[in-house]
Amino acid sequence: MNYQQRSRLTANTAAKVLFELMDRKRTNLCLAADLIDWHELIKLVELVGSQICVLKTHIDIIENLPTNFADKLIQLKNLYNFLIFEDRKFADIGNTVKMQYQSGIYKIADWADIVNCHVVPGPGIIEGLREVGLPKGRGLLLLAEMSSQGNLATGEYTKTAVTWAKKYDDFVIGFIGMKKLIDDEKFITMTPGVQFSAGKDNLKQQYVSPEQAVKGGSDVIIVGRGIYQAKDPLTEAEKYRKLTWQSL
Repeated sequence: MNYQQRSRLTANTAAKVLFELMDRKRTNLCLAADLIDWHELIKLVELVGSQICVLKTHIDIIENLPTNFADKLIQLKNLYNFLIFEDRKFADIGNTVKMQYQSGIYKIADWADIVNCHVVPGPGIIEGLREVGLPKGRGLLLLAEMSSQGNLATGEYTKTAVTWAKKYDDFVIGFIGMKKLIDDEKFITMTPGVQFSAGKDNLKQQYVSPEQAVKGGSDVIIVGRGIYQAKDPLTEAEKYRKLTWQSL
């Protein structure tokens, strides 16, 4: 199925927008902008924003975050036509994650189109996030699998994530996973740890190539250091975008 057809299968606003912009921009690339300097992050997004469908942030690692950070991110999102994914990895009871999502100094629900969560706390975590995010047209990814060596997101944990995704499919738009986990085209699989050279780093992050990710059924590849540590980030982003699109 093409992206326009898949967009009609979901009732979630964020998922519909993502399918449509991937089709329009011809990109399946998510930039993991894991930078601690705000100005470097903005410079990177301005450089490669034309190549990506999703910008993935870790807003709490930025040391010089300005008070108007959300306005700037939304401005860049509208300029370059991508969605914002705050990689918060919520992992608490429903009432707590509601407050973490909508309140505090970041007010994530106000600017992040997509967030993610672990399923360890039970379905209440999805229900709590859903109460805040669904009225705002947001989407949730479940951490069904991870790219770090020795992680426990396997077996029954992964199966449970799939079961709950189907139950809450108006808000859950897909999975963080190393492969496609369900034969339902409304769900999106985003694969982390993608680099041209497979292998691992010194902290047990395991990398797969774009071709491996696509072969496993990934819809969106998440690339961080392979782009922002490159001598020419734009050229690298273009390579990842073109190779993944052609592979699909």
